[in-house]
Amino acid sequence: MSGQKEDKLKSLIETVPPGFLVDSRTLTSWTISRQLASTYVHSGWLERPTQGLYRRPFTRGHNQDAERDWKIPVLSAQWIMHYSFHVAGTTAMELHGHTHYLRLSGPGKLYVHGEMPNWLPKLPLRAKLVHRQGSLFGDSRLGVEHTDFSLEEKNSQELGESPWLWPIRQSSPERALLETIDEVPSRESFHLVDVMFQSMANVRPKLMMQLLQDCRSVKTKRLFFAFADRHAHAWRKYLNHNDVDLGSGDRMLVEGGKLHPAYRITMPAEFVGTGANDGA
Repeated sequence: MSGQKEDKLKSLIETVPPGFLVDSRTLTSWTISRQLASTYVHSGWLERPTQGLYRRPFTRGHNQDAERDWKIPVLSAQWIMHYSFHVAGTTAMELHGHTHYLRLSGPGKLYVHGEMPNWLPKLPLRAKLVHRQGSLFGDSRLGVEHTDFSLEEKNSQELGESPWLWPIRQSSPERALLETIDEVPSRESFHLVDVMFQSMANVRPKLMMQLLQDCRSVKTKRLFFAFADRHAHAWRKYLNHNDVDLGSGDRMLVEGGKLHPAYRITMPAEFVGTGANDGA
């Protein structure tokens, strides 16, 4: 192998940790041709899990389940290949530690919002991939955490040796809650949202208000206030629904449901109370 090829291989190994991925688009930007990548595959420096995608081999004795874990592909795509997507909805809520109620949503889902690499759906992941290309919000970065992380700027020996410490670009709990509500009733249930609200005692009112005002979905905003009134956390009094565009006219989400008296949206009757909290 020539000196130039050896230099490129050294740079590749320094950038891509064992088990992590890199695609043809990124290799091309590093001036590594498909032919050279094939040479690395034949030499055992890379593996090819699917067309146009390469992986540095895992270290010996690794857990086989790691090959189906979605976190390695996501971290690789976000910080090595620089795809501008974030982990959203119930997946982000799980990353924030809200795992006790997510079992209610059935099999694990990987919600991805934004520019997703086309190879991600081809991988055999232990989660059902749900992709949303458009943004629920006018500002696609509002309420998204770890948007300013950079391996180049924040590289350290600790991060280099422990890539699992790389942060995942993900929705804050406030944004993830609205993203989950937006999936009702097609992919997520009213009951799941109701249980989620029970644990949302630490919502940041300022951020939530920004998100509500920037949210493009009238349905999502109306359902949010309906559930917020139902649970009446301390932060609710800091959110004025009159400062949020809730649209006009009645909206029906479920047949045979009950029309919420304040927010004019049809929900399962069990979630539409008749107490003082409705429309607070």
